[in-house]
Amino acid sequence: MRALQTTALLASAVGAALMAGLFCAFAYAVMPGLARGDDRSFVQSMQHINRAILNGWFLLPFLLPLPLLVLATVLAAKGHSRGALPWIIAALALYAAAFLVTGTRNVPLNDALDKVPLDAGPARLGEARAAFEDGWVMWNTVRAVLHTASLGVLLWAIHLHGAAKGEAGS
Repeated sequence: MRALQTTALLASAVGAALMAGLFCAFAYAVMPGLARGDDRSFVQSMQHINRAILNGWFLLPFLLPLPLLVLATVLAAKGHSRGALPWIIAALALYAAAFLVTGTRNVPLNDALDKVPLDAGPARLGEARAAFEDGWVMWNTVRAVLHTASLGVLLWAIHLHGAAKGEAGS
């Protein structure tokens, strides 16, 4: 069971790291770059990005850490690296919060923007961008911070999990 817990923790850390990196890259590079473009280019680019990102390369590291962190929590509660348990729970709570931000804030904004026809006039494209950009950027930053924090506490949990193995002599 210890090996299963180790695998769950490491795979969760990889997923959290990939999500933190992705959302941080949007915060400090992608969105500032798109902000420099005109309304049509902005709307079109975000529509393309939001459609393209829905693939296995995104969904696997985005979705898999949640059940794996639940599994690691259950195993820790059963006595496998109990000292890591509060940190695993914290990682799970932070990851779940970031997941909820994505689902309740960013995705609805993506869906609304996706409905805007690119042949709409400049005024409609400007309105769509204004309704999207500031809120999406803010919530993206929130989820980037949450994923990064989840990764940080998860790395500490992995450290404690490893230290518990050394203490047990196994």
